[in-house]
Amino acid sequence: MTNPTHLSYTAEHEWLETRGDVARVGVTAFATEALGDIVFVELPEVGTKITGGESCGELESTKSVSDIFAPADGEIVGVNAAVVEDPALINSDPFGAGWLFEMRVSGAPELLDAAAYDALIEE
Repeated sequence: MTNPTHLSYTAEHEWLETRGDVARVGVTAFATEALGDIVFVELPEVGTKITGGESCGELESTKSVSDIFAPADGEIVGVNAAVVEDPALINSDPFGAGWLFEMRVSGAPELLDAAAYDALIEE
């Protein structure tokens, strides 16, 4: 799957789509392929303050449990209830319906563009 060029990425395989002062966050197709079938999602609650680089949730798959890392400093302003009810959405549509949460970004994150992320995952 091609990584969308309008998104920003972290080295921990999260993506961000910035919409004004709010960013939508998910995990990349590369991450979902490495994890396998995702069967459980634990997301941060609305109002939670998160710190870039720190764990803020979990994805559990048939292979393992993986942390979701905060891509930036900020506050959770929304969560995707659909992926909590049907975690398979993350595997089937990681850049669309499988988004995880929305946050108001307060710190300048160190993010990669699509080309830099592609280079990272090809290593």
